[in-house]
Amino acid sequence: MEEYKLFDAEYRLLSLIWENEPINSTQLSKLCLEKLGWKKPTTYNLIRKLSERGFLKSENATVTALVKKEQVAKYEGEMVVEKNFGGSLPAFISAFLDGKTISAEEADEVKRMIDKARRNK
Repeated sequence: MEEYKLFDAEYRLLSLIWENEPINSTQLSKLCLEKLGWKKPTTYNLIRKLSERGFLKSENATVTALVKKEQVAKYEGEMVVEKNFGGSLPAFISAFLDGKTISAEEADEVKRMIDKARRNK
């Protein structure tokens, strides 16, 4: 799966699954009611949709995620940079840091990430 785009409700469901997997679908439905105020049909509908799209596996009433939270976060981050900054990482960083200060440790960590990305090219 190349695209990890999720709607807000889908992301909220996946977040609960990531935190509790593997989880029984009945338990997941109860958790969704408690945490999100969703009724059982809403939860089961989203489970079905996300299963069809390859995000989840629902077998024998047990639900597990087929994608990692990090994969979704990476995709979402790339889309923010692409959509709002024309794909320019420097423009994104400039806008993100505008008016903010970062610690020396944070700056060193970012520099290490950049150095590592450069070596991988």
